[in-house]
Amino acid sequence: MNREKWIEKIVDLEWAQFDRVKNEGGRADCQDDWNTFSIMRRSQYMAWDDDVLESYCKDLEEADARGWNLIMEKYARMMKSTAPERYAKLAAELPKRSGKREAIAEEMIRIQVAWMEEFAEKYPMMAGNARSIHTSEDTPYNTSYETYLRGELGTYSEETFLLYGRFIARLSGAGENLAYNIMNHTAKLYGYAGVEEAERKCRG
Repeated sequence: MNREKWIEKIVDLEWAQFDRVKNEGGRADCQDDWNTFSIMRRSQYMAWDDDVLESYCKDLEEADARGWNLIMEKYARMMKSTAPERYAKLAAELPKRSGKREAIAEEMIRIQVAWMEEFAEKYPMMAGNARSIHTSEDTPYNTSYETYLRGELGTYSEETFLLYGRFIARLSGAGENLAYNIMNHTAKLYGYAGVEEAERKCRG
């Protein structure tokens, strides 16, 4: 399949899993907001390399085949910071990750948090409409970019995790900023020419 087909398939698979997530307080409003979900997820995947897209799509398909929900797993992993008591009840059910993998994940997170900090400095209005950046800012009602990323990385298969790591290393070596790339796609999907125009319009 071409890139657009991979992205479309991934977002459809994720939406179906997102729809099945059970929340303690009942169904969340965002579970009925396809447009926002689609834009946010497509923006991310439009910035990925082809091999990462293909591998992650397989992760989602394999999870469906064995009755596992990767979106639910992601939210459960984020609770380690946002809701520790609830996380403690779920932790034993989550796939185990080695200390080596967790250390590599933390290095990828460090790079991406730095990218987001750089983006926020240049485009404060756009960044202000996104998540707070740091895990230290987490609350039961606010999940930071750092914590969200940590949850996502924890759900990837070993193959996807390896490919994603190479992808991050490639961008870093080339002096690119993934946070900018994703937010630029977001701005375009909302009808702007790009981040720069969206920032100007947000400033009025």
